[in-house]
Amino acid sequence: MESNTFSVPNISCGHCVMSIKNELNEIQGVSSVEGNPEEKKITVEWDVPATLEKIKSTLKEINYPAAD
Repeated sequence: MESNTFSVPNISCGHCVMSIKNELNEIQGVSSVEGNPEEKKITVEWDVPATLEKIKSTLKEINYPAAD
């Protein structure tokens, strides 16, 4: 299992976190999505077939791009 914490500057509230959770949980292989709106961070755990690139591209598609 892989895990990564993403800094997502566009997060402003709990609704943002819920939107991100709903979208990322649709990716096959994603097992956990946790968010903290105060710190503007999202932590994702996944297994194959999900990939870091797929998660980052999904965040970008839903207008919550991860900061590099």
